[in-house]
Parts: sequence; structure tokens; C-alpha cells
Amino acid sequence: MIHNNRMKDNFIIGNKKFDSRLMLGTGKYRNLRDAQKSIEFSKTSIVTVAIRRAQYNKNEGKSNLIDGLNWKKLWLLPNTAGSETAEEAIKVAILGREISKQIGQINNNFIKLEVISDSKYLMPDPIGTLKAAEYLIKKDFSVLPYIYPDPILAKQLEDIGCTTIMPLGSPIGSGQGLQNLNALHLLIENAKIPVIIDAGIGKTSEATQAMEIGASAVLLNTAVAQSKIPYMMADAMRLSVISGRKCYLAGIMKKNKLAQASSPKNGLIRLK
Repeated sequence: MIHNNRMKDNFIIGNKKFDSRLMLGTGKYRNLRDAQKSIEFSKTSIVTVAIRRAQYNKNEGKSNLIDGLNWKKLWLLPNTAGSETAEEAIKVAILGREISKQIGQINNNFIKLEVISDSKYLMPDPIGTLKAAEYLIKKDFSVLPYIYPDPILAKQLEDIGCTTIMPLGSPIGSGQGLQNLNALHLLIENAKIPVIIDAGIGKTSEATQAMEIGASAVLLNTAVAQSKIPYMMADAMRLSVISGRKCYLAGIMKKNKLAQASSPKNGLIRLK
């Protein structure tokens, strides 16, 4: 029964189930077609859009990107990127919920909460994030906060009612991979809600590693958008996330200091 449950392995955020554990961002693509094709090949369920940076179509009053995706198959995760204070993030979150309604997702109250006052290193503001999260949760938002991998802050956000925790692997767009493995291990071990590794993943082995240590999902953007063939990289990331998750569920062998023979010593054929 345990094995059967592991094979089912549902990915649930709040009370909503998703098919894919790979989440994609929508920035930095060379053109709209690359974004559309990458999302298609990734087979992602959740796409995040920076509400403040959406380019609006003067004729229709909507962004080309939002118009160009099939929201009957995809779940919109509005994000507050570009917000330097809690107050700004709250205003953007409210706008994001309205956009979700406009595309037909009436019950979508998800918001990826980003409060970043550091323009050089783009590190999230822990105090501003906690402050905004408290307010938005009271307003019935399902809050997915982007944070530095701080296990204490993660627990505080979980305790006030956040739906997930989204620690960075390394700085946004850096492609440095998972730079704080010990902190990520502690955070994942202590969390009772999904932990989604967000930012810094540059290649498939790093996405696999994130899943192997027990992350519930991975969110990435630049690794796909800035690759030479984005849709191919999206497909590769899809496979790496699946592989890493299955590896984690199967149970990874313990490391040994010494070599361990694969064949038993008993019952060996005597040659003399």
C-alpha cells in the first residue's frame, strides 16, 4: 500500500492538485513563440507571470503573453516581482487576482509573493515578505512566498498560513545551482507544506538534485528562456524533475566510506 501511494504521488498546493512538478516563469524569452512552445514542451501545469512587468496590448488592454496562453489547461500563478516593499507587493497581488478572474480562473487566489528591495543581488526581504504574507492570508490569498533558504523564516511563514515555501537555490538568473544545500535540507525536513525550489537552477542535473533532496517542485525561467533551443531545454527539465522525484521516492542508497562488493562472498565457485 505504501508503494502504491508513492507511485500515485499527488502534487497538491492548498486544495488543488497539479499534474506537473515543474513550474515555469515567462520572462526573458526572445519572443512570444519561444515562450509558448517551451511551455507546451514542458508539460507544466503552473505558469507564473510578473504582473507589474506584463506588456499590455493597447487595443485589447491585456498582455500579449496572457492572451497567448491557453488558461483552460494552465494555472496562472501571478507574482509580485518588481515590488520593493510589502505595500507594493500587496497592491500587485490584488491586481493579480483580478487578472486571474479575467482569464476565467474565478477561484484562483494564488500569489507568488516577492518583496525585493535589493536591486544588486535581488535577495528577498524577509521582513517585508512576512508582513505582506500576513496581510494577504487574511484576505484569503493562497500565498507562495519567495525567500532566502532560512529554515526559521520558512517555519514562521508556514505557521501564519502560507500554502508553500519557495526558497531560492541561488540568486535569480545566476544559474549557480543549489548553493545552500544544508539550509535547504533543514527547510525541507521541517516543512509540513510543499517546498518549491525557485531561482538559480541552470541545468537539468541541478533540477534533478533539487527533487532528489525532497523538494516538492521546481520553478525555473532563465535556464529555459536563455538556452539556445528553449523548447528542448523545457523538455529536458521536465524529464529531470520526473527523474529526481522518482529517485527520491524510491529511496537513495546510503553512502559508504569503503567499497561494498555487489556479489556475496558465500557460495563462490572454487577455481582450485
